[in-house]
Amino acid sequence: MNIGTIRANERGHLTGSIATLAVAMSFALRPIEASNPKAPAYEICTRNPAGVHVQVGALWEQTSKSTGECFLQGRIDDPSMSRPLAISAFRQTDGSYNVAWLRPRRGSADPFAAAANDDHQMANVA
Repeated sequence: MNIGTIRANERGHLTGSIATLAVAMSFALRPIEASNPKAPAYEICTRNPAGVHVQVGALWEQTSKSTGECFLQGRIDDPSMSRPLAISAFRQTDGSYNVAWLRPRRGSADPFAAAANDDHQMANVA
């Protein structure tokens, strides 16, 4: 299920928004420079009600096992949320991304384990 989009703004920075029944948020993606191959590619940052920039999540670059296509996968989390929001972002032909919500499988504490197996199904949603 698509819950948002990510696009490059006029300065070339990736910005996005998501909207669900419980969460409405605009955010920016900040690239992470790291030598660790397991480090995320982006931090998800937004402003709190006081206008202070806060990090609320991260996205990792992934490759679909079935199609070889690259996509972003991560989660948004904050103490105000009852549980983390697992998301994937799939690149579109215009360079934007569709943001899809992921529900963890029953018995799996890690929504990414299920998503790694089902990435081709999520890409079809995007």
